[in-house]
Amino acid sequence: MIDTLRGLWYDAVQIAEGSSLGKTLARALPGKTLLLTAVLAIAGLAALATQPGSAEQRAKDLFGAKKLPALAAAQSIGFYSKGCFSGGVALPMDGRHWEVMRPSRNRRWGHPAMIALIEKLSRDAAADGWPGLLIGDISQPRGGPMLTGHASHQIGLDADIWLTPMPDRKLSAEERENISATLMVDEKTHLVKDGLWTPMHTRLLKRAASYPEVERILVNPGIKKKLCDTVKGDRSWLRKVRPFWGHDYHFHIRIGCQAGSPDCKAQEATAPSDGCDQALAWWFTEEPWRPNKNPDKPKARDLMTMANLPRQCQFVLDAPAPPSAEAVTYYGDGVPIAAVPAPAAESSPPPTVAAGAAALPASANAFVATPEIGIPLPRPRPGH
Repeated sequence: MIDTLRGLWYDAVQIAEGSSLGKTLARALPGKTLLLTAVLAIAGLAALATQPGSAEQRAKDLFGAKKLPALAAAQSIGFYSKGCFSGGVALPMDGRHWEVMRPSRNRRWGHPAMIALIEKLSRDAAADGWPGLLIGDISQPRGGPMLTGHASHQIGLDADIWLTPMPDRKLSAEERENISATLMVDEKTHLVKDGLWTPMHTRLLKRAASYPEVERILVNPGIKKKLCDTVKGDRSWLRKVRPFWGHDYHFHIRIGCQAGSPDCKAQEATAPSDGCDQALAWWFTEEPWRPNKNPDKPKARDLMTMANLPRQCQFVLDAPAPPSAEAVTYYGDGVPIAAVPAPAAESSPPPTVAAGAAALPASANAFVATPEIGIPLPRPRPGH
């Protein structure tokens, strides 16, 4: 300890004597300069040492630590790969036609419109003959950059669904954490394994693309090629199915910005063609699969701080949480749900987390109806 203090003192003196403040004090307070300037320099060093820890803390660590959503109006803020969201709801761990996978990640949260869509897809796909959905990552409770994995999924409007059908029994907690999804594509040829692909997979993707709010479905290029080669009749829905790296054991649904989210940044519209042209052929050249020239380059999520995100995300991060996950779990099952009555009117308007028309009410009831998007908000099942 003595050696550490002595070293700090020496460094402080060198800094003080070389600084303009130190020289000024030397002229004004001869005989006491060394002590005063060294003390000032130590204080400055301490301030510099404590500043970066809070100012430069990674956004993924802050958002990844949140276990519950921001109790505020449902709103997506920013872009799919650079933003956050408030008013999130959870998909139940089990549904009539789905099961949530990798539950320890706590990524079963999304904008109410996204969660309602998953529930609807599970019912419609079951009616089409699909055994049930295995749900992968949706979003963290408040979105934001994830601790691991995705660049997107930050504003509650993305969801991953496995191409493995749900088994005819309930998976155990251990199985949900460890069971592997089925790899549908040959990693050398980038083509679908014909022994695994079935017409039911095609029907599932077509059903997902049928909803107007779905803007994109990301799949492996090999899966896109399989659809291009086999789909007959109406092919208009193929324009929503976009090839992208990965996505060889799951498909990625992305819906558009929802009403009530003025700060949500829309993505570029897809081309009107079915996408089975030269753009797809490029994926089967050498270029897309060349080794990364800089594999050690850090990913954006590992560098993002709160300063890189929309300013409203700080308010989302600081907003109060609901009492429990169950209180904001969506139980739709296709049945309209009456909103829980809002609290009695306050004498003054509730505080907001940001100025302007896009303000998020910090004290808003999480169950208030949102008729502008027609999505029923959750309430606990009877007996919970």
